[in-house]
Amino acid sequence: MALSDDLAYLSATELALRIRRRDFSPVEVVDAFIARIEKRNPSLNAFVFLGFDDARKSAKQAEKELMSGEALGPLHGVPVAIKDLFDFKPGWPATLGGIRALKNNITDFHCAFAARIEAAGGILVGKTNSPVMGFRGTCDNYLFGPTRNPFDTKKNTGGSSGGSAAAVADGLVPFAEGSDAGGSIRIPAAWCNLVGYKASYGRTPVHMRPNAFAATNPFVHEGPITRTVEDAALALNVLSGYDPADPFSIDEEIDFTESTRRSIRGWKIAYSPDFDVYPVDSRVADTVAKAVRAFEEAGAIVEQVKVGIKRPQTELCDLWCRLITPLNVQGLEGFKAAGLDLLRDHREDFPPEYLRWIDAGPDMKMLDIANDQSIRTEIYDAIQGVLNNYDLLITPTLGCMPVDNANDGNTLGPSEINGEPVDPLIGWCLTYLINFTGHPAASIPAGLVNGLPVGMQIIGKRYADSDVLAASATFERLRPWQDHYSICRSRQIL
Repeated sequence: MALSDDLAYLSATELALRIRRRDFSPVEVVDAFIARIEKRNPSLNAFVFLGFDDARKSAKQAEKELMSGEALGPLHGVPVAIKDLFDFKPGWPATLGGIRALKNNITDFHCAFAARIEAAGGILVGKTNSPVMGFRGTCDNYLFGPTRNPFDTKKNTGGSSGGSAAAVADGLVPFAEGSDAGGSIRIPAAWCNLVGYKASYGRTPVHMRPNAFAATNPFVHEGPITRTVEDAALALNVLSGYDPADPFSIDEEIDFTESTRRSIRGWKIAYSPDFDVYPVDSRVADTVAKAVRAFEEAGAIVEQVKVGIKRPQTELCDLWCRLITPLNVQGLEGFKAAGLDLLRDHREDFPPEYLRWIDAGPDMKMLDIANDQSIRTEIYDAIQGVLNNYDLLITPTLGCMPVDNANDGNTLGPSEINGEPVDPLIGWCLTYLINFTGHPAASIPAGLVNGLPVGMQIIGKRYADSDVLAASATFERLRPWQDHYSICRSRQIL
C-alpha cells in the first residue's frame, strides 16, 4: 500500500506524534498527502487552489527543525487546508467563495486561523471550495462548481465549508479550516460524518478589517473540521487565546485535550428534536433520537424539552439573512472603493438568492436593525433559559439529508421539509440560532441513513467548551464512527 494510503486516515494527533518520533519525516508526509490530493481531488472538487510549492518548502524547513532538535509546535509537519472565503495566506488567491471576477485576487496577509496553524508547525497545502460570500448552507459557485460528497459524489457536502469537509472525510488532510457565521462549520460536518467545532464566541480570534466589530452580527467564528473529537480539542488548543487584533478574544489558556477524558455521569442533558419550530426529515429525527440515548449509557440524564421559541422558522431565517447582509455590503463597498465595482460590472457572478438580500440592504432602517436585535435577544433568552437548568442542549444539526448537486453552479438546499416551506439558503439548518447567541456548539456524527451521514448538534453554556468536548468524546467512545470512512476510502475514482 502506498504511504499516502497508510497516512490518509491517521488523526492529526497521531500523525504529529509519529512525526516527532521520526517514524515519518515532514517531507514524506507532505508528499504523501499531495499525492493523495492529486489522485482524488478531481472527483470531489474539494480543493480549488493547490499551494504545493509553498507546502514543500515548509516541509523541508520542518524537517530541518525536527532533525536539529529544535522546539516543535503541536502540529509540526501536519498538513492542513484553509478555506477560500474570508481566509487568507500571503501570496495565495482569495475568490471569496468562487466570485469569478476575483479569480486572480491575491492577498498579502494571514487570517487568524492560518497564522496560528503555521505558528504551531502545521503546513498549509491549499484552499478549499466555498459558496459565494458563504451566504448559504450548500457548497457551489459559478467559478469552481459544486463540491461532491465523498459518501456519494452525486450529493453536496453542505456549506459553506464544504470543500474542507470533503477533504477531511476523504483523507486528503487530517483536518481543515471552517468558518461559521450561520453553521458553516457544523453543516458540512453533519453531511460528511465529521466533527465540526464552533467555539464560544471569543475563544478563537477572528481578524476583521476595516471593521473589527463586524464579527458580532451575527457571531462569526473560525474553527476546525476533523474526524475525531481529540483532533478538534488539539486544534482548539492551537487556535484559542488572546489576540490583540480581535477586541473580543478571550485571554485564557486551557488544555482542551483533557476535556475529552472527562466523565459526564450525572449531567443533565436537554434534548430538543426541532427547536420547537423547525421541520425535520423523519430519517434525521429518528437517527438523532436514537443517538441521544447513548448519553444515558454514560450516566447522564436526558430529558426532552421545549426551548420556548415562538417565532416561525421562516422569520428566524430571514433574520439571519438580514443580520449578515451589512457585513457583505461593507465587503463589496471595500472592493468598490479599491476600483472594482462587483455589483455593477460583475453582477452575473452572484446568485439571484444572494442579490435579493444585498439589493435590499441599503433600505434597512435603524429601527429595523434595533428590532432585529430584540428578536435575537429572544432566541438568546430561550436557549440560555434551557442551559440555566441543563448542562447541554442537543438537537439535530440539520433538518434534511444531503441534497443532490446542481449542474449550474447554484446548488440549493430543500425548499420544503415534511410539506412545510423552508428557505433553501439556510432555512433547513438548526445551526444559525447559535450564531445569534455565541454559545459553543459541535456537530458530531449521529449515524448513517442508507450510507449517508446524519449530524447531531451539541450546545453548551457560554464559555463551557470543555463540556461540549467532553460529551462529544463520550459519544465517540460509545458510538464510534471511524468505520464509516470505509465508504469514502473505497469509492470508485474515475
